[in-house]
Amino acid sequence: MSYTIDRLIPGVSIDEADERTRSALAGKGFGVLTEIDVAATMKKKLDRDMAPYRILGACNPGMAWEAVGMEPRVGAMLPCNVILRAVEGGVEVSAIDPVASMQAIDNDKLTAVAGEVRDMLKSVVAAI
Repeated sequence: MSYTIDRLIPGVSIDEADERTRSALAGKGFGVLTEIDVAATMKKKLDRDMAPYRILGACNPGMAWEAVGMEPRVGAMLPCNVILRAVEGGVEVSAIDPVASMQAIDNDKLTAVAGEVRDMLKSVVAAI
């Protein structure tokens, strides 16, 4: 089973892909709680260069509320990360598949919520 929902956005910069991703996330009720510029961090900490790579920590508050209500420790697996990475020809966007990530938790109701979130993230990735 794949653990991400992927799409190549051809011919765009990482900044343009970032803007489009945030807009698509907002359209499905997600906000971005965290942002990690992995390339900048690697340069600062290791003095190593890499292609642009960002991690956006996205959260849909209503869905997170449901999940935490069912499994209080599920917060260790939140938020839903979306990565943007520069590749040849554009930017690859990859969103976590919440169903894959929640397989470690034996709770059918949580799996159903994760399925709803997966469908929302599929729509987000398709809309970018």
